[in-house]
Amino acid sequence: MRAYSADLRERVLADCDAGTPTAEVAAEFRVSASWVRRLKQRRRETGETAPRKQRHGSPPKWAEHLEAIRASAREVPGATLEEHRRRRGLDLGISTLWRAFHALGLTYKKKS
Repeated sequence: MRAYSADLRERVLADCDAGTPTAEVAAEFRVSASWVRRLKQRRRETGETAPRKQRHGSPPKWAEHLEAIRASAREVPGATLEEHRRRRGLDLGISTLWRAFHALGLTYKKKS
């Protein structure tokens, strides 16, 4: 889900500053009342109203093998995942290798 725009945040806070109750502001802008309360709290405590940087967790386990995976798919496009894994000596499970191929938009042979 994308963060709400800076413009929307400014309009929400302007209505809150004008004395409109939180529930009414939330209904008017079609956002949750809890989001309005948290936005007001952040502005009060830190002075910030901009969206925070999104946290997406740790990088995938296959990320360090990215170039080897791409090279293997380029060199032998008809190989199965197991064959790709053996050719390059990748220390990855088949399901992890599948996720890598899927994320990179690469193709592979389904069965040997």
